Amino acid sequence: MGVGISVLIALKATTLLLCFAYIRSIGLTLLSLPFLYASLVSFLISIASHPSIDLPMLLGKTTDGTFPLPSLVIFSPYIYFVRVFSFLRRLRSGEAPYTQVHDGLYVGGWPSSPRSLPPGDPAVIDCTCEFPRVKDFTVGLPYRCIPTWDTRSPQPADIESAVKWACRQRDLNRPIFVHCAYGHGRSVAVMCALLVALGITEDWKNAEKLIKQNRPYIRMNALHRKALEEWSRHRFSAPKK
Repeated sequence: MGVGISVLIALKATTLLLCFAYIRSIGLTLLSLPFLYASLVSFLISIASHPSIDLPMLLGKTTDGTFPLPSLVIFSPYIYFVRVFSFLRRLRSGEAPYTQVHDGLYVGGWPSSPRSLPPGDPAVIDCTCEFPRVKDFTVGLPYRCIPTWDTRSPQPADIESAVKWACRQRDLNRPIFVHCAYGHGRSVAVMCALLVALGITEDWKNAEKLIKQNRPYIRMNALHRKALEEWSRHRFSAPKK
């Protein structure tokens, strides 16, 4: 599965705590307090994102993709950190913001600007719990949110719910855009299920291969594959002909 978000955020929290201790030791107590607060928030997120707990609702993202003001204030050290990190990572990678994996089916990263959205006024499935829906240019587009931690997987029931919703949108001839932070894991898992449900591929493993042909940097982990296996066994949407 690799290093998950719990470990990465715990390392960040430890670093912030060490910064707090050092700054306080040189007599700058007031300046050290933001580091202490950011460290405590990071430790909390590290615990809540552990697979045995998996509580993405902690951040308070609503079904319309917004964050209540208390959530923005309380979790600001994390919410704004991931936005900056995402921006820098995209600049460095140069990867396309989205990829068409089949006619009218797109997978990609968080659409932070109009150029990050596929053409055709797509219906949007948002798999993130840490990024907001940017309403300035997404207003009016059908929207479905299944909040999930980075490096974790949507639950099989959430995958099924998203797939059924996407199939209804396809019946209306709308393109579908499934996104997470970068279009590598969470969104790919949902797109794999959608490709199967639409009868484009026989199973999610073939769907993964199809997506990888078009978006080479995808990397589903053991949690994504486990969720897809369970979805296939117990919550399988009948393929369309």
